[in-house]
Amino acid sequence: MIQLDVKNVFGYIPGSEIMGMQDEVASKLEMLISRDGAGNDFLGWSNLPSSITDDQLSAIETSVAKMKGKSDILVVIGIGGSYLGAKAVNDALSHSFEMLRLKHDQPVMIFAGHNISEDYISELTETLDNYDYSIIVISKSGTTTEPAIAFRILKEHLAGKYGNKEAVSRIIAITDAEKGALRTLAGYEGFETFEIPDDIGGRFSVLTPVGLVPLAASGFDIRQLVNGALEMENLCLSNADLNKNPAALYAATRNALYRKGKKIEILVNYHNKLHYVAEWWKQLFGESEGKDGKGIYPASVDNSSDLHSMGQYIQDGERILFETVLSVGESDRAVTIPHDEKDMDGLNYLAGKRMDEVNKMAELGTILAHIDGNVPNMRIEIPKLNEYYLGQLMYFFEIACGMSGYMLGVNPFNQPGVEAYKKNMFALLGKPGYEEESEKIKRRL
Repeated sequence: MIQLDVKNVFGYIPGSEIMGMQDEVASKLEMLISRDGAGNDFLGWSNLPSSITDDQLSAIETSVAKMKGKSDILVVIGIGGSYLGAKAVNDALSHSFEMLRLKHDQPVMIFAGHNISEDYISELTETLDNYDYSIIVISKSGTTTEPAIAFRILKEHLAGKYGNKEAVSRIIAITDAEKGALRTLAGYEGFETFEIPDDIGGRFSVLTPVGLVPLAASGFDIRQLVNGALEMENLCLSNADLNKNPAALYAATRNALYRKGKKIEILVNYHNKLHYVAEWWKQLFGESEGKDGKGIYPASVDNSSDLHSMGQYIQDGERILFETVLSVGESDRAVTIPHDEKDMDGLNYLAGKRMDEVNKMAELGTILAHIDGNVPNMRIEIPKLNEYYLGQLMYFFEIACGMSGYMLGVNPFNQPGVEAYKKNMFALLGKPGYEEESEKIKRRL
């Protein structure tokens, strides 16, 4: 199992104070289990790992098999929770230079519809001119602006490249079971479809077809991802004891720090492959907790790179932050630092050591320095980067997020603030039905 260590918080908050939150945390976990709290109609994710059947996984594996044989690239179209979960797992487990290794037995996953950059979509279509590709489009409504634009452009490009009939066979749509523009279009065109459950919001959807279909299509072991999440579900839903439930302990500790004035949590990694795990985590907690003038601000750094940029602020800046370190066990790729006879760079003291050992000492040295600099630290140990432990980690964060949001006194499962920018954008673009808002904006400008 992944392990949570909070001992480096006890210099700021006594362990007894955190353990004194046991009843509060237990009550919030019970709200999730009994589904009687705010946002309870979006709690389908909480027992999702144990409800996924072998038949469901087999159906996904069978469907995506056709993409593996005829596609160099898999373009996943989505935004927010519709792409970040798959992106996090893909980047954590893929070769760092995957795009240089095209035309092998598994399609390389790339993304579209997560921005509105004209350069990005133009350069993407230029690239796709030269490779075989397929599309997985993910949108519950089918009208979310960013992915809808990308899909319209890429669907036209795909049809121009292969013809309409072949293009249809290269598209999978993941959308609402019954309604919405994408569901209607899929029925009209004949795309294969998978359903987004009504009771699971985007940021909690990585173990639905939203995450499982693109990951399976790119060759990842979705069964191990689900098994890891199931292991964590069984642990976290069976016992609220802070000594036995790591997600409950994490929720309690971060809220205890927040109540002491620590307003920013930095998720720290020392492994470049975890960058998008942090991006997924930032959406999960930022969109779930940032409401009603409350919430811990989720930030992230990639060390040791960011020790040469953000490290100064973390060490000596305003003391409003704490860190949660993701620590990965030993790599399977051993690289040993060679001996050099001249030693002009002064590195012979490291000769014979693995780079991973140097990285681990950088991690430990930084944690100690930040503790001395009055930055509370938690540490999550991940034994190895694989599907099983990523499944554990993602469910751990999801269930902790639910408890933590309830401890903050907010509804962790809505996102009313996300709609504000859309209304202004639609009005500025002249979307039908937004004439009144358009007039208001004209007066402001």
